Amino acid sequence: MRVLLVEDQAIVRQGLKAILEQDKTINVTHEAANGREALEILHRHIIDFVMMDVRMPVMNGIEATREIKHRYPDVKILILTTFNDDEYAMRALQEGANGFLLKTSDSSRLIEAVHSCMKGGLTIHDEVAAKVMPRLLERRETSKVELDIPLSQRELAITKLVGEGKTNKEIAEEQFLSIGTVKNHLTQILQKTGLRDRTQLAIYAVKHDLTI
Repeated sequence: MRVLLVEDQAIVRQGLKAILEQDKTINVTHEAANGREALEILHRHIIDFVMMDVRMPVMNGIEATREIKHRYPDVKILILTTFNDDEYAMRALQEGANGFLLKTSDSSRLIEAVHSCMKGGLTIHDEVAAKVMPRLLERRETSKVELDIPLSQRELAITKLVGEGKTNKEIAEEQFLSIGTVKNHLTQILQKTGLRDRTQLAIYAVKHDLTI
């Protein structure tokens, strides 16, 4: 797995690299000090996973997430920050981030989050989730939007599981499907709902009362 670290403090990048490379399957191939440098690296090199701070000069993590997901939708992005701010988390997830963790996370949690995101999971730090989920639920209660998208029962079930943060493998096991079939269903669901990626689908599932 080729990882790009995006963090404006060199000493923090060094620490993160040392932690991540404890796992032999993770290789931190490139580093950047801001979002703009990250985009330049992605233009020149093949990257599988981006671990990125929020507050950085030139281009912050939210802006960079938007651009990366627009240009390289298959690249997974985990936001790692010191700021337990639900607005940051909401914006990052809306722009397509695959996870949001605080730097207070221990090393095993960090490595676990990387693998979860790569498998299609949605990783959110517990403290952040406690703030973000009520906000999504409030939006659902105030909007009371009815489902007007023609999803089949199978597609609704898969959407529900995505909203619960399940990976493709976990969804396949619960629905007695192959992982390839789950991926095909997800492609169809995204086309029908007009959503861009799995993260937006997870938010959609919560807003439309599918995870209860």
